[in-house]
Amino acid sequence: MTPQAGKRRTIGEWAGVTIAPGESRDLKLKISESFSGMTIKIPLHVRRGLDGGPVVFVTAALHGDEINGTGAVRALVQDASFQLKNGSVILVPVLNLPGFDRHSRYLPDRRDLNRCFPGSSSGSLASRLARSIFDEIVGRSDFGIDLHTAAVRRTNVPTVRADMSRPEVRRIAEAFGCELILNGKGPKKGLRPEACAAGCPTVVLEGGEVWKVEPTIVECAVQGIKNVLIELGMIEGTQVKPKHQITVKKTKWVRAERGGFLQFHVAPGELVQKGQPLASNTSLLGRGQNILTSPFDGVVLGMTTLPAVSPGEPVCHIGKLMKRTKRAFESELGDTADSLHQRVLEDLAANVTVVELSDSADPSGIR
Repeated sequence: MTPQAGKRRTIGEWAGVTIAPGESRDLKLKISESFSGMTIKIPLHVRRGLDGGPVVFVTAALHGDEINGTGAVRALVQDASFQLKNGSVILVPVLNLPGFDRHSRYLPDRRDLNRCFPGSSSGSLASRLARSIFDEIVGRSDFGIDLHTAAVRRTNVPTVRADMSRPEVRRIAEAFGCELILNGKGPKKGLRPEACAAGCPTVVLEGGEVWKVEPTIVECAVQGIKNVLIELGMIEGTQVKPKHQITVKKTKWVRAERGGFLQFHVAPGELVQKGQPLASNTSLLGRGQNILTSPFDGVVLGMTTLPAVSPGEPVCHIGKLMKRTKRAFESELGDTADSLHQRVLEDLAANVTVVELSDSADPSGIR
């Protein structure tokens, strides 16, 4: 079922504007008003193929400071070679415009828009925005791709997040072509799970940092979006597939035990063994305090980029890998030095300083 069963909005009519098959139009969708009473409108681009087919939305900056996806959507809009043979796409470079204007993850009412779907037309500011977005964008779509980055002061390896128990979600998650898929239903009242529940299979791409447009992350996002459209028969081309694709079912954030300054021993995307040192926590004078280690064999999905920590703050996000999948992933890393995946990892690693653990470090974690 689509978001408004029996009332599904058509892709060809937007607030009195008609978009004929084969046409592309830039539109502005009214979602709310500012404190001064001025209308807030989301810019979006609608592109229709000559023939009927699926409608796919691609959204970015649902968190207003996560703009890698904005760069990817802009790249698609500006790509003259990006032509649909059938179906339609709705491209939205900035979903949370009030947050984007303030360089903030959140809305002016301090709420997280991605915890407010499907929203209510009579609720809070965030809830009303969510309802408008849900009705006007999800309510016209058959599939969805939502582009995100890590939260502030963190970075993520490009990872598709998807509820793999849903066959059509699994289909587009695997087609996207990321090496890593994180299986899960998603946050309560998030856009992804609510869209899926409403009959619009949706996946999320997590990659990179806030406040940046990172070229290799954008390249990864654009490639993945095109892979999905090829899978759905909407554009011509051949899907770019990874040598190995791993679905991660369990993850854990390794957190600081003490306040201090970190020395990192691993980089984003690195494979780790159980008990392997991830970071040394030192005093401001560089004196050892304790060593954080991996809880299991896995891969570094994300990590902090800020070495100064307080007790309990997240340091490394580890995705658990079975030994056979870890070996398969290791074999890929060995022979794809020029791959997009490897270039992404090299760029992300440039955001942290990785040093070898000193031979003088006490195995107990105390120097």
